[in-house]
Amino acid sequence: MPVLETPFAQLQLIRQPEQQNEPLQAFDAADEYLLNHLAEQGLPSGSRVLVLNDSFGALAISLVSTMDVTSSSDSCLAIQALEKNLSRNHLAFDAVKVTPASEPMVGPFDCVLIKVPKTLALLEEQLIRLQGQLGPGTPVIAGAMVKHLPRAAGDLLERYIGPVQASLAVKKARLLSAQAQAKPLFISPYPTRYRLDEPAIELLNHANVFCREDLDIGTRAFLPHLPKNLGAARVADLGCGNGVLAIASALNNPDAHYTLVDESFMAVQSARENWQAALGDRDVIVRADDGLAGQEPQSLDVVLCNPPFHQQQVVGDFLAWRMFHQARDALVVGGALYIVGNRHLGYHSKLAKLFRGVEQVAATPKFVILKARK
Repeated sequence: MPVLETPFAQLQLIRQPEQQNEPLQAFDAADEYLLNHLAEQGLPSGSRVLVLNDSFGALAISLVSTMDVTSSSDSCLAIQALEKNLSRNHLAFDAVKVTPASEPMVGPFDCVLIKVPKTLALLEEQLIRLQGQLGPGTPVIAGAMVKHLPRAAGDLLERYIGPVQASLAVKKARLLSAQAQAKPLFISPYPTRYRLDEPAIELLNHANVFCREDLDIGTRAFLPHLPKNLGAARVADLGCGNGVLAIASALNNPDAHYTLVDESFMAVQSARENWQAALGDRDVIVRADDGLAGQEPQSLDVVLCNPPFHQQQVVGDFLAWRMFHQARDALVVGGALYIVGNRHLGYHSKLAKLFRGVEQVAATPKFVILKARK
């Protein structure tokens, strides 16, 4: 297993969710660059350091022995990885203060380290929330692999923090450094909202929600084919995003019971607010979790899912495959998983390995809607 070695620590780290023969390591050259750069700055021991978007805990765990560390992420999986990696390196599970991205960050902080996220709206929201949490001159250092570092990231740092200095590239990673300056008060453009005609609802979307400006085309293809006449069925929206699948289904199935789950705290926050706006005080469970890993076996009748095909910058079907396994375990015998997917992903053959029967409910030139029965 590769070891992350920096002036602060030597760590063994795993990714989350775990998989056998993991082809990827739990840190990259941008993590190393950020930590090596911070060591050169001579930040006093005990300084309050805020770490943003630390995928598997590489940054926060490296610093716990010398700094007062707060880590904020929008990923439930990232926080689970942080806790597992703390334990793996013989550190207390609560050695790092954890703040989900849906909650305010409480400073003041002496330094901020940022892994630039895939969604720049999340970066913008995080920088806006730093208002009032940083003293003049506080260093804010953002890092990413060069291929994942758009010019707009530097523009956001310049706008909300101060003049930006870009580093030379090291091992294909680059840093953007700024020092906090007095700025006018910024009002966040998030959450965004859009309306649907069918069903006639308005959907609120916090900054890191997938397709926050408009309904994604996969979900648009899925909505007309959601199962009806579910009676008092127990239904889960797996990877719920803003909750649109569950809400649309619930409007047509007044006696069904719903659980909405996503690994994004901002998605869960959005789904909870959208459910209340559309359905008032109707009972629902909305939670951030590693998919249906926390669901009781054979406790669901129906699972709805528009599965993701990436984790941060890594593209692949690993997460979708894992969600299919989770759905099978959570469904009762005779229960059904309904999914939408791009035709080229070949989900039909994958589902056929796990479920008793798989049928195509509908199709468009780009998408298929499948029903897999346990």
